Amino acid sequence: MDNNISIIKGIHPGIVLGRELKKRKLAKGRFALSINEYPQTIGAITKVKRDMNTSLAMKIEQELGLEEGYFMVLQVYYDIKKIKQLKQINKKPDLSIIRPVLFWDTTIANIDWEKQKRSVIKRVFERGNEQEMNEIIRFYGRQTVEEIRQKIAIDKNTHLSTHIFK
Repeated sequence: MDNNISIIKGIHPGIVLGRELKKRKLAKGRFALSINEYPQTIGAITKVKRDMNTSLAMKIEQELGLEEGYFMVLQVYYDIKKIKQLKQINKKPDLSIIRPVLFWDTTIANIDWEKQKRSVIKRVFERGNEQEMNEIIRFYGRQTVEEIRQKIAIDKNTHLSTHIFK
């Protein structure tokens, strides 16, 4: 198994365990019994319905010959990712600066600011005022806004050129 955790950071340890067992052609149930665990426990972990705990991680790592702490490091990174996602849910730009009329076709309170950031940036930079643009830059960060605006411009040019040359 690749010891480069940075590649799989944020992935639930159960997914990595499931792949490792499959790679080694080990049945989950038999593997669970071999480490004196219930098959349901290993099944729930590999289906991301249960988190890894320290004692179980140590048993699995020892049985598979993996570095001690490997699965717990993955669990911690996964937990960090979940907490960051929860914080993102409540994260919104300052709506007192952004005029609801910019989003006339939707309810501004229902906008998923993360999932719909491309549309939000496009709309504000097409129809917003300087204050609204500055708030979007503050909220998403200058680099993110510039990257998305460049992609929008490329898409627009690609669409125009394919339309012209038809």
